[in-house]
Amino acid sequence: MSKNKKNIGDNRYTITSMNPKSPISEQYRTIRTTIEFKMIDQGIKSFLVTSSEASAGKSTTIANLAITFAQQGKKVLLIDADLRKPTVNLTFKVQNRVGLTNVLMNQSSITDAQQRTRVSENLTIISSGPIPPNPSELLGSIAMKRLIESVTEFFDVILIDTPPLSLVTDAQVLSNYVGGVVIVVQANKTKKDGLLKTKKLLNQVQANILGVVLHGAEMSDSNSYYYYGVE
Repeated sequence: MSKNKKNIGDNRYTITSMNPKSPISEQYRTIRTTIEFKMIDQGIKSFLVTSSEASAGKSTTIANLAITFAQQGKKVLLIDADLRKPTVNLTFKVQNRVGLTNVLMNQSSITDAQQRTRVSENLTIISSGPIPPNPSELLGSIAMKRLIESVTEFFDVILIDTPPLSLVTDAQVLSNYVGGVVIVVQANKTKKDGLLKTKKLLNQVQANILGVVLHGAEMSDSNSYYYYGVE
């Protein structure tokens, strides 16, 4: 087992649950509040999280945002739409035999695909399900659009984890089905050109960019934890 896989699901990934009083957890709550204000102002309930490149902290960010919304008392649904490299089931330690792909292929109902988490009774998960041969086609389908429209009636906040935009156009396609997009950038790693390309791709489909989260910047020389912020 690789080091990365071994770490998934530990305190570092769900710190807002394991250590809610930590400075990092407070930063996540600040991000949540900023996004929440924009969602209320624009009358939207759903947003997806993407990045320019892999390993930028996208899945860690969306997991902790989902937890902070749930801690606030909101009914939250987190959907893993990264049908190529899913991680939500690992982070929250839920099964992945039945998930999003099964719903989109009419093999399962939306209700049957939903899973509660130990983190909060307010947080529900739809894992990716089995990795399909045609992820882009499934995510761009009418079935996906209808799924998002359907769950909006029962949840206060819907968050969708998507693949990086530098690899595939899944996030670009899905941005038409959600209220907004949050981009995660990795400090000292994400290239300016990559971020500009991501923004250009989203602008091409008139995506509503809610903000950018900076992941991985140290708060001071004496602290090795991460800092998160919305710009």
